Amino acid sequence: MASAMESEEQARIRFQLELEFVQCLANPNYLNFLAQRGYLQEKPFVNYLKYLLYWKDPEYAKYLKYPQSLHMLELLQYEHFRKELVNGQCAKFIDEQQLLHWQHYSRKRMRMQQALAEQQQQSNAAPK
Repeated sequence: MASAMESEEQARIRFQLELEFVQCLANPNYLNFLAQRGYLQEKPFVNYLKYLLYWKDPEYAKYLKYPQSLHMLELLQYEHFRKELVNGQCAKFIDEQQLLHWQHYSRKRMRMQQALAEQQQQSNAAPK
């Protein structure tokens, strides 16, 4: 991704800045902030969001702590979504859905871990 004129240090700094920005996209309140200030309607900013799609490549995505940021980045490619984000209720709805998804995932993961632990206990207790 680095141009021939970009030094290794400049490339590292750009990588860190873009990583941080892409992760910020997971926050619907931040998206609402950007929308209310008109950034999401500015052509250069929209082009930047398109450029950032390279983060969907597994080579880059592995550095993300918040995978939902990639989903938001994808949705930000659509003008209708960008316009809806001006509405605070839209951001609130997305925030609530993310929380519900996280809660469901956490409960499901805990049940899977419990089942695995029980299965291991049973196999260890079985006569050999």
